Amino acid sequence: MPVQRLNHAVLYVRDVERSVAFYREALGFDVVMGMPGAAFLQAPGSTNDHDLGLFQIGPDADSSPAGRTSVGLYHLAWEVDTLDELERVAVKLSELGALVGSSDHGTTKALYAKDPDGLEFEVSWLVPASLITDEVLAARARIRPLDLAADKERYGATTRGGVGVSIPA
Repeated sequence: MPVQRLNHAVLYVRDVERSVAFYREALGFDVVMGMPGAAFLQAPGSTNDHDLGLFQIGPDADSSPAGRTSVGLYHLAWEVDTLDELERVAVKLSELGALVGSSDHGTTKALYAKDPDGLEFEVSWLVPASLITDEVLAARARIRPLDLAADKERYGATTRGGVGVSIPA
């Protein structure tokens, strides 16, 4: 049976309450279950039992060396429905001092941010299959700066992303 989608991710964090507050404010996650040193969060509109698990390991925990001195996970990517929503998230992440970059990958418009423990994540909007042209496909070969205003003009601010790509048409 082929894998269909990612159901949830689990992160080790220094302070679970601090991380819960961040993911609630930054991405609108809600706590669906908690216990001392752990929390399970659900993204708005998700039907998963939970989308993110957080386990506290304490303030003295080392930063993850993944990608610098060891193998490990680079980042998680969450998808938003519209370019308006991507722009709203960009503003919120900037306000929180968490936004560390953005890029246009042709078929994917992406924001990159770090949580309070320095763990990187991506928030992206995917060009719907019906709008993917040869020009859009060719643009995947080169990463360009993200231009949300131009993308909203081209694709529409409220066009549902990922249709026919990550979600059924």
